[in-house]
Amino acid sequence: MLAETRLLSEADGDPYAIDNPQGRGDVLLVCEHASRLLPASFGSMGLSEEALASHIAWDPGALAVSKLMARRLDATLIHQRFSRLIYDCNRPPDSPGAIRDTSEIYRIPANESLSDAEKAARAKAIYFPFQNRIADEIAERAQRGQATVLVTVHSFTPVYFGTPRAVEIGILHDKDSRLADRMLGAAADTSLYRVERNEPYGPADGVTHTLLLHAEPAGLLNVMIEIRNDLIADEAGQGVAADFLSGLLTEALTQ
Repeated sequence: MLAETRLLSEADGDPYAIDNPQGRGDVLLVCEHASRLLPASFGSMGLSEEALASHIAWDPGALAVSKLMARRLDATLIHQRFSRLIYDCNRPPDSPGAIRDTSEIYRIPANESLSDAEKAARAKAIYFPFQNRIADEIAERAQRGQATVLVTVHSFTPVYFGTPRAVEIGILHDKDSRLADRMLGAAADTSLYRVERNEPYGPADGVTHTLLLHAEPAGLLNVMIEIRNDLIADEAGQGVAADFLSGLLTEALTQ
């Protein structure tokens, strides 16, 4: 596969990774924007180190929280190994958001004026292996009689286009709100975080793609979690968030 696409070398490795593959819990965690890593062939994509470290390249803290949640819930975690600057795995190939040539205040020179063939090659190298692995995991779990609750984990920047965001944790859903409703109910009395429904993004922004692709057609419980990234910038904050979210999920799934 890597040789065919010519975008990833053997040294780059696979486009996804799996943690705790033998997890016995019902929750299957997915982190689409886990990494800021760029394949060697892409260099810096014409971006500064500041841009490459920012939220346009990845979801800071999301993978660390996901890994902690995987331990607490005995969940399997599938996460992307390359930056969403190459391809955003939470967008289908026909979405303008799959490969952006601008993101917030940043121009992305390496993504400008790409041909359809170049875009298709990125989807083949990054998107399809990642999403196919999620589909295979769900099918394998069903075959061995293990339930699947699909939970995707993201983080968001506290200031976007100069506007501060007050929300601290977003519980997002598309048409199927069953799990989100339960989690929001469980969080109703918390003073730890400001928790809101479908904030700072919602279905109209196209952010529920992975849920729509894998969970809703099969009737699987599902939810997308967004955490403001200043709250998970260090190990202490990551641990608190992981404990809180694992607790919410556990309470919601026992209702």
